[in-house]
Amino acid sequence: MKQFTTVLIVTILLAGALHAQDFRFDPPWNTPPSGGVAFTVPGIDNVPDLYGDITDPQLVIFFAGNQFMVIDSLITGFKKTHPQYQRIFAETLPPGILAQQIISGSLVLGNLRIAVTPDIYTAGKSRIDQLRDSFTVVKNYAGNTLAIMVQQGNPKRIRGLTDLARKNVRVSMPNPAWEGIGKRIEEAYIKSGGAALQQAVMKDKVAGGSTYLTKIHHRETPLRVLRQKADAGPVWLTEALYQQMIHHPVSIVNIPEKENIKASYWAGILKSAPHPQAAKDFMGYLMSPAGQGIYKHFGFTPPEL
Repeated sequence: MKQFTTVLIVTILLAGALHAQDFRFDPPWNTPPSGGVAFTVPGIDNVPDLYGDITDPQLVIFFAGNQFMVIDSLITGFKKTHPQYQRIFAETLPPGILAQQIISGSLVLGNLRIAVTPDIYTAGKSRIDQLRDSFTVVKNYAGNTLAIMVQQGNPKRIRGLTDLARKNVRVSMPNPAWEGIGKRIEEAYIKSGGAALQQAVMKDKVAGGSTYLTKIHHRETPLRVLRQKADAGPVWLTEALYQQMIHHPVSIVNIPEKENIKASYWAGILKSAPHPQAAKDFMGYLMSPAGQGIYKHFGFTPPEL
């Protein structure tokens, strides 16, 4: 009986440890809005990529998702500079999903249908070019480069992109179908190891199950690495820097410049913007020293003027 009791206690403790590991790194990683009833339930009701006031917003912004870390500081700073705008709604989903939302007019999340018209859409240059006729003005406001996020200490000894083809390396990879970064990483694979490396990571390892294609890369890749479900994930450098900034156990493998890719972020005011003056004011703040300082703080490079 005593032995059975001991086994039972150990089982319960292990179950509790596993349960804690499941959710201890869960987003939101930012500070949620104050006021109201707090009802974030890890693993069940957690919507980290929708921010702010969805009812009667004075400004709506669709950000390419990998900028999620700047949103708190950016919107707080904008509100202080322009106190007439206090009800702001922002989304930080993959740019391809946001583009589909603009075209279809709504987004369905669980049982919730969100039908909002954005004033501003931000994305990489290629995605902006696809929607060029939809904007009154577009501006380049930041840049980025690639890196590889790995488990703390880099236990698989990953030194570069070519190591991601190894059979014993589990890769978290953004799906190029809706993640702009996915196509840029494929370019880097070709620069690093030719078409053979791209084939190995994006075809062979996907078919074999050791490359996982994400749906929301900027959330899934850190979580998969943190939960030890992935050994490595190519990401924008700022995403890996942010995980270290909030003291999550990840390490960074830098990619040489000759194999790397430079990204440029562009913002466009939509012709259909319901709040054109607010959009204009936000664009001005985005390009101001204050707005640019926030992006620099999180590791983004300045725009190519």
